[in-house]
Amino acid sequence: MNIGEAAKQAGVSAKMIRHYEQIALLKPAGRTDAGYRQYDERNIEVLRFIRQSRLLGFSIRQIDELLTLWQDPHRPSREVKRVAQQHLQEVENKMRELASMQVTLQRMIAACPGDEQSYCAILEQLSAPASPVPGKSAKK
Repeated sequence: MNIGEAAKQAGVSAKMIRHYEQIALLKPAGRTDAGYRQYDERNIEVLRFIRQSRLLGFSIRQIDELLTLWQDPHRPSREVKRVAQQHLQEVENKMRELASMQVTLQRMIAACPGDEQSYCAILEQLSAPASPVPGKSAKK
């Protein structure tokens, strides 16, 4: 099948297929005599795997590692689990950062009167000197 049909079946764009080939996540497709890419069911499976992995937020490096493990019938499952656990830790860290951002934004918004006056606590806080990071000493 051509790239358009492969993209449709895998749920990705043709542009992403070309990108995945360029960064070597997907082996380059065979070509017709006229130079058109031709994809088979295995390519579609790989593209779906990549799509699902991206939807879960795995990095390209992690997807490459997962693809290698997926294609190795003798892989130990602990290696797959290790990659997933590492990603889960990254997601949890990001969620903590986002929760902190949420609280800060809520406070800033609550402090702004949101009226016709020019004073805005949000702008004041954004332009204030940076707070020291806990555990880091200020350089002199």
